[in-house]
Amino acid sequence: MPEAAPSPSKSLAQSLAGLLPSRWFGRGKPLVSVVRLQGPIGMASPFRGSLTLAALAPVLEAAFAPKRLSAVALVINSPGGSAAQSHAIFQRIRSLAAEKGVPVVAFTEDVAASGGYMLAIAADEIYADPSSIVGSIGVVSAGFGFDRVLEKLGIERRVYSAGDEKAMLDPFRPERSEDVARLKAIQAEVHAHFIGLVERRRGARLRPDSPGLFGGAFFSAGEAERFGLIEGIGDLRGKMRERFGDEVRFRLVQPRRGLGLRRLLNPAGASSLGAATAAVDPGAWLSAIAERSLWSRYGL
Repeated sequence: MPEAAPSPSKSLAQSLAGLLPSRWFGRGKPLVSVVRLQGPIGMASPFRGSLTLAALAPVLEAAFAPKRLSAVALVINSPGGSAAQSHAIFQRIRSLAAEKGVPVVAFTEDVAASGGYMLAIAADEIYADPSSIVGSIGVVSAGFGFDRVLEKLGIERRVYSAGDEKAMLDPFRPERSEDVARLKAIQAEVHAHFIGLVERRRGARLRPDSPGLFGGAFFSAGEAERFGLIEGIGDLRGKMRERFGDEVRFRLVQPRRGLGLRRLLNPAGASSLGAATAAVDPGAWLSAIAERSLWSRYGL
């Protein structure tokens, strides 16, 4: 039996597909904007970028901008950091999601803990890799005391301030119980706010009686699912294809790489320049150590 001749419309479409940009033929397919949230939050680093609202605001605006948008996916790999910056980013995501009427789905990689988990609960659903670390709903402050070192070296520290509490928690003087009590009171307030956010965002899915849930502990993905911190195990591509079909399109949205000073001085990449900067800047090394300590807290 002879084959049927192709329809004129099909032949025309095939011809146009060879002449016009391929992206023009995907307009009717589901579109998911993908935003990567990688690294510590609100912490300057000479080696990599930091997550701040100032840096992420244009990225988030662009992610929610398309008119025919099926969802925004957040890919999170963060050990936390600044509570204020974490909440500011959380607020912007929720504001854009409500304004655009677009669902948000989060996918965790190595870790979404502390402030990193606050970013995750900005999503309507959270999925984790089987090996992800999730949670750490708490507040921590760490430092060093150098007063005995100064004493042994015969160095006298002189501090002059207007205001009795201006030099609170000075690492070069002995710790005072009233300073610690004041710090813990502030931490308790921030912690209560964090818990409230988790309870509001996770709602009935959360099991508040789970051991250590709000005590700052971090959990495996399996524990997080049982405690209601996440929906379950899953990856971005699999879940989005499951929800929107095999023809779903992904649009990665990331900061523009302008010709900043680092790139002009070192076109090959910023990482080696960052290492060079750290070699001559003690502050850069302190930032790197602080960043390293955040990741190492979760065995990374």
